Amino acid sequence: MINKYFTQLEQIFQQFPNIQTYTLTKKVYNNKQGFINGMIVFENGYRLDFVEVKNTDVRTKIKYRYQYMDKHLELIFRYDNAPHYKHFQQEERESAEPTLGDVLMEIAATSLRR
Repeated sequence: MINKYFTQLEQIFQQFPNIQTYTLTKKVYNNKQGFINGMIVFENGYRLDFVEVKNTDVRTKIKYRYQYMDKHLELIFRYDNAPHYKHFQQEERESAEPTLGDVLMEIAATSLRR
């Protein structure tokens, strides 16, 4: 089940032609739990670093972080569910838990506005 989830994430990348390259690291803890992190580089040199720890028995992720940066590694936006210190909250987006697809859609929309 967790391998199927990882495969679904990779299939999402095919929907975004502005992705130039990506790297992934996957760790399967058991049939239902695992860890995936990666870096996606876009045609404009911007990048998305992400981490997910997932249990397929539950809807929400155990841990997630999506950090979108420009080609100088300046933060554009970040989503995560880790506890924060006050100085980071200005850069964080308040929202319900996004999916990787949601984040890629936001990046695509942001790219169109630039």
